[in-house]
Amino acid sequence: MLDTAPLQDPYRALLDAAATVADADGPGPAAPNGEWNADQILAHVCLVGAATVAVLAGVAAGANTTYDNRIALDAWTIEQSIAHAGGGAGLRDRISAQAAALCALAGGAALSDAELATLVPARLLSNDTLLVDQPMPLRDIVTGLAEVELPGHTKQLLALLPDRAVAGAAR
Repeated sequence: MLDTAPLQDPYRALLDAAATVADADGPGPAAPNGEWNADQILAHVCLVGAATVAVLAGVAAGANTTYDNRIALDAWTIEQSIAHAGGGAGLRDRISAQAAALCALAGGAALSDAELATLVPARLLSNDTLLVDQPMPLRDIVTGLAEVELPGHTKQLLALLPDRAVAGAAR
């Protein structure tokens, strides 16, 4: 079993940042050229969350599984996820549900410590840079989500806020 508090807190912070961006008066600064807007960031997080749920469920089911985030970087797939979720509010709902599912799987009796130690072939990219291309313990996949992926996208969302809204969000 895994302590899920370190996973719940970054999800809460990301969802709070997403709500703050959605509620901001007027448009914030445009995403820098080549960067994602708020819905694209949230769709990416949804795709990563779904892949993480799938790998946890796969290990729990005794299946051979892999963890690969390349589909979560695909522009067409991101746009389809936005459309299927119905936009930002739907994406936030999905992320909330995925957080609950991840915490239930990783923190409950669904996975033993031995299963959380299972080496999963992983390929992770960011900005066209290969970060990981080797087996990783399942536990480290969840920890990476909590410590790197979610906080990074929370900062990315907050960078979209107008300056006056950033000051309020930081309080």
